[in-house]
Amino acid sequence: MPVRRTRYLCAIAATLVLTVTAPTAATADSSPALREVLFVGNNWDGTADVIESTGDFARIGRIDVIPDKAERMAEINADPIRWIYFMAIRSGVGEGHDQFVDDMYSTPDGTSVVVSRPSFADVVSLDLATGRVNWRFPVSGYRSDHMAVSPDGKRVAVSASTSNTVHVLDIGTGEELGSFKTGDKPHENVFSNDGTYIWNMSIGEVNTALDATWLDWTKGDRRITVVDATTFRQVKVIDMRDRLDAIGLKDHSDAVRPAAFSPDESKLYFQVSFFNGFFEYDVATDRITRTKTLPENPATNDDRTTWVNDSRHHGITMKPDGTKLCVAGTMDDYATVVDRATLQQGPLVTASKPYWATVSGDGRSCVVSESGADRVTAIDFATGEKTVSVPVGDHPQRVRLGHVEADWSGAEGGQ
Repeated sequence: MPVRRTRYLCAIAATLVLTVTAPTAATADSSPALREVLFVGNNWDGTADVIESTGDFARIGRIDVIPDKAERMAEINADPIRWIYFMAIRSGVGEGHDQFVDDMYSTPDGTSVVVSRPSFADVVSLDLATGRVNWRFPVSGYRSDHMAVSPDGKRVAVSASTSNTVHVLDIGTGEELGSFKTGDKPHENVFSNDGTYIWNMSIGEVNTALDATWLDWTKGDRRITVVDATTFRQVKVIDMRDRLDAIGLKDHSDAVRPAAFSPDESKLYFQVSFFNGFFEYDVATDRITRTKTLPENPATNDDRTTWVNDSRHHGITMKPDGTKLCVAGTMDDYATVVDRATLQQGPLVTASKPYWATVSGDGRSCVVSESGADRVTAIDFATGEKTVSVPVGDHPQRVRLGHVEADWSGAEGGQ
């Protein structure tokens, strides 16, 4: 075949390839644009506020996370055992209130938000356009708690408090992919950066009045359980009791509460029950390497039985570059930024029962939920000073980064 004709046919073939593949590229570009936001779970309200993830953190809209309340309450009232647990949650961990939202994550496409609802002992996916329930997963036992989402956004792990179980669900369908057993009262969950492992922290009994140091043994089996995120087989168990004893802190609780990894996952920073501070744990050497004790508020009641769910400080997060930590001093009514290298704290920013700390979308601010004042407050990582507070619903707790469609302004309707 002559060279000229060959080149001509190749040119036609190239044109046809471009013609065929162009619509595919256009289809990809036509996917709805997403807007990064912060979801704020208003635990006692049964709502979640959606606010800007940076800047003035203005409220964009509000979601009803219990559109099926009447149906759920009918089920509870028809089952004496479930009713007893429902009332126990209200009088105990709920401080006299129902716990309607603990944790939440949006789906990768920004069309839905997945919420754990302690009082209803379930996880639901809510359509962000209509407010309707996409799917519902009842957890084992009688209470759902903290969650974690995998790095690819496709799986969500949820703690089932009363059955000592973590369920791992497909975030799109609610199908259970697997589960694993933990210590007593599983609480915080963390996926490793590559999605290979799940770390679960169990906190034991936090609703009893047996809070004296010598009665710590009554709190149950508290440990970190590390599992393979695909097979859900146990990889490692870490009991901080031995690690705390090794550094002379036999009187400190070993109930690991919120925790944050360094960017390279070589260090874990964690809080424990009753302690105004946090610890640094070296993963490779399996030992606690540093202790940071933060200031006590003179106005804080010394009676440990008055501290909410055995917390003193509850909420810790890390600046994305790993240089700063932000700590919620829950019972001491402040939040503060701590330099990771020196462990020197910055200004104590007054906050009313701050219950959680997370990082803003641009990584420049720490955002804490003030559960005692029904607002979220942003603190500048660079200066350690408060920049803005935004009103939200009743008793905000978990604050999570997520996405909604760019033109979203609030859900309507219900189930």
